[in-house]
Amino acid sequence: MKKIILLSSIVLLTAVLISSCVKTVNVNPNENYWLTQERGDVVYSDSYCGYYVVETAYGYTIIRTVSGYRPYEGDIVYGNFGGYGVRDFYNYSNGVVIRGEVVEYDLSYTDAQYEIGYYCPYAKANGSKIKESATALSKISRPATQPEKQ
Repeated sequence: MKKIILLSSIVLLTAVLISSCVKTVNVNPNENYWLTQERGDVVYSDSYCGYYVVETAYGYTIIRTVSGYRPYEGDIVYGNFGGYGVRDFYNYSNGVVIRGEVVEYDLSYTDAQYEIGYYCPYAKANGSKIKESATALSKISRPATQPEKQ
């Protein structure tokens, strides 16, 4: 009787452990929707840090990884980079939807470099720099949002 209880508890524990694993890659069938969103290029990503930096037309955005999947430097991502909060982004380079939290947005290159050093003090941010593109000097201002009419 003791062996049956022990074996059944081991089987139950194993089943719970296996079923708790989450697949982090979501393929979004509606790519056309994502391509209408704001585009950004990943200019900083480090395997030792849970944050990455995306360069948009409005400046640099720092995103905290929520889904466990982090894009690589050079990946192209689409989504809403103009506000704080948790949201989905589409990694066009890999064809997957990822979840992240925007913690800083519309930063200058210098501010982004400083902030990523704050969020990732032990990552490579202390010794290396965010990749700076040729469009870094031609950033535009984000349009002001209008309050919703009721």
